[in-house]
Amino acid sequence: MNHSSVYNDNHRSGVSYFFQGFELIKTKGLKRFVLVPLVINLLLFSSAFYFLLDYIQLSVNYIISIVPQWMSFIKDALSYILWPIAIITVLLLFALIFGTLANWIAAPFNGFLSEKVERYLSGEEMGDEGLLDALKDTPRALAREFSKLTYFIPRASGFLLIFFFVPLFGQIIWFLFTAWMMAVQYVDYPFDNHKADFRLTRDSLRLDKSRAFSFGIMVNIFSFIPVINFMVMPVSICGATAMYADHFKHKS
Repeated sequence: MNHSSVYNDNHRSGVSYFFQGFELIKTKGLKRFVLVPLVINLLLFSSAFYFLLDYIQLSVNYIISIVPQWMSFIKDALSYILWPIAIITVLLLFALIFGTLANWIAAPFNGFLSEKVERYLSGEEMGDEGLLDALKDTPRALAREFSKLTYFIPRASGFLLIFFFVPLFGQIIWFLFTAWMMAVQYVDYPFDNHKADFRLTRDSLRLDKSRAFSFGIMVNIFSFIPVINFMVMPVSICGATAMYADHFKHKS
């Protein structure tokens, strides 16, 4: 049975595929392949949040400390204003930067999970390969992540300038940029499994921008939600692979 056929619909949005990822990670036979990306995400994001919250506290305290004594009456108000701004700013930067780092570390296992999901959706046997088999593809997986990095860095540099120097508009633009990058990041795993060029991933998503952006936006939003954000990586891999199987597989 082709499990993808239950969901296959040309009108499905990226939002729908993202939520399908939550169903897929609970699928019998796939759970053990979800474990490694889940643990890596859990460890990295927990550590990052711990250090970032400490950094936010120090930054806010420093800004308040430089307010002149005669303006002490606004210090409390300033604290209430700075905390939300600082947290939103850090989360917007954190979602992509640490997400990218997590994907570098877990790259071989992410590709392996995507392969198993695609087999399941197509009704094929998932095979008896273990997680250690994923390690054999480590050089290729890291080379692919490097391709994504060279695509990301020059664009991120420009968007970061807008982020810091154009209030509100800059944050919205950065959010949309990271949404695009999340779509590229996760949909590329099944493309890479089929040895398709990274350029094909980008070109395919450009032809289906609304689906790509809606998927990436959901990845971004759920990356901000404590506890749930630990599951974002495997959920996104599963959802992106389902989207690939329905809409992009014939192109690779």
